Amino acid sequence: MEKRIPKFLIEEDVIHLKFSCLSMRERALLEFLYTTGCRVGEVQKINIEDLNWENRSAIVNGKGSKQREVYFTTECKVWLKKYLASRKDSCKALFVTDTYPRMAIPTIRWSIKRLADRGEVATNVYPHRFRHTYACQLLNNGAPLDFIQGMLGHEKASTTQIYAQLRGERRRELYRRFF
Repeated sequence: MEKRIPKFLIEEDVIHLKFSCLSMRERALLEFLYTTGCRVGEVQKINIEDLNWENRSAIVNGKGSKQREVYFTTECKVWLKKYLASRKDSCKALFVTDTYPRMAIPTIRWSIKRLADRGEVATNVYPHRFRHTYACQLLNNGAPLDFIQGMLGHEKASTTQIYAQLRGERRRELYRRFF
């Protein structure tokens, strides 16, 4: 069975999403999803103690109880720190709500949908789309597939191979460069 090319967000959509954030939690969540390539379940399970501020990294528990290290940008670090400083609770979870200590997966999905609605982003925005965007950005910036495979926590190279099916614009650019 043929696999489809993953859908990703364009830079303009990401900027609209950033502008639509109304709270530090929303912005920190958006930045973390966007810059780490984590699955929504990995984000939901992460604890504050899993963060390494110096390396701008986090240990996440992925599929099959496999751990991997993910990295985030300085901008993400700033928003995470601002968000954590604004919290009044003592919960160990990285992302929390007022009513339930640890932010649930449906709540994360709902938060992202609200951001997209507020930002008037026409594309269907959901947490996993950030993962596709992350992989496509790495690929478009010249990262080798085996590196992307490791960053996404894919066991099989064939799972990552789908990102090699570049979109039209990038294909044209590479064709012109190499032919």
